[in-house]
This record gives sequence, C-alpha cells and structure tokens, in this order.
Amino acid sequence: MFFEKHVFCCINKRPDSNPKGCCSSKHSEKLQTELKIKIKDLKLNKKIRINKSGCLDRCESGPVMVIYPEGVWYSFKNSEDIDEILNSHLLNNKIVGRLKI
Repeated sequence: MFFEKHVFCCINKRPDSNPKGCCSSKHSEKLQTELKIKIKDLKLNKKIRINKSGCLDRCESGPVMVIYPEGVWYSFKNSEDIDEILNSHLLNNKIVGRLKI
C-alpha cells in the first residue's frame, strides 16, 4: 500500500445562486491546505495523503472530507476541527463522533 490513509477534502465551487451551496464558499480550500501543511510538518506526507476533491455530494453538510481506507465522512468548519480530526483520527485511529456525518 502506498499510503496508509487517504483524505479527500471537497473544494467544489458552485454559483452563489445554487440552493445546495458549496464547500468552497465555506473555506474548504483554506482548511484543506492547512491540514496538508500540518501533515507535511509532522513528516507524515509519505503515509497520509491529503487531496483536494471535486464535489462529494454532501453540500448541505459542507465543508466535508472522507478518509480512506475507513470510509469515514466528516464535516469540518474551522482549524480546531482540523486539529481534532488530525490528532484523533489520523494519528490515533479514533473517530471524532461530533464531526462525523
């Protein structure tokens, strides 16, 4: 296996008029970049891959990410959520119940 974990963060952008909204309008790209930098700073980028994703079709819960191989979906809103997912799930394999969707 090349990566132990693979994280897909939706950064999809829809028109402002779209009733579903989009993850991009909720700062998903900034938060995805933040998570990617933290993984690299911890020198885990050879084990954990942080990817940008197009629409994951969970717009109403956005921004969202899905972590494989577990297939766990999260809604995250800020840096504190990113830190909790990183420290609990990515580093210690403990699902963050309050952010799981």
